[in-house]
Amino acid sequence: MNKRLLILGSVLGFLSVAFGAFGAHGLKALVSAEAVATFETGVRYQMYHAILLLIVGGLQLLNKQTKNLIFYLVLIGVVLFSGSIYGLATNTLTAFNFKSIGFVTPIGGLFLLGSWVVLIIDFLKIKQNN
Repeated sequence: MNKRLLILGSVLGFLSVAFGAFGAHGLKALVSAEAVATFETGVRYQMYHAILLLIVGGLQLLNKQTKNLIFYLVLIGVVLFSGSIYGLATNTLTAFNFKSIGFVTPIGGLFLLGSWVVLIIDFLKIKQNN
């Protein structure tokens, strides 16, 4: 499980840097400044959760079930949240109208929030030796 978390975290981190560079350099001439800022929001949240996965993958405190749940919550959350934001920000560049699926953005956000809630709950269950 740790290996999967670390690989997904690394892939999401890599893609965040690549998408961030594309947003900063490639998109500026193609879409509005507001759309670039929106795109950057997707990149930022993707990177936050890439780092979360790397941390969770390295923690020995968490059980396998918790790590597995966080893995899927983050994966689905990033795809829905950041993915839909990327689509919405570049909507004018494609034939597909991403506004028709914009409702998945908050659903993705709920998955991301869920990953943090799972982490909080698991941390609260840790018994202190003091």
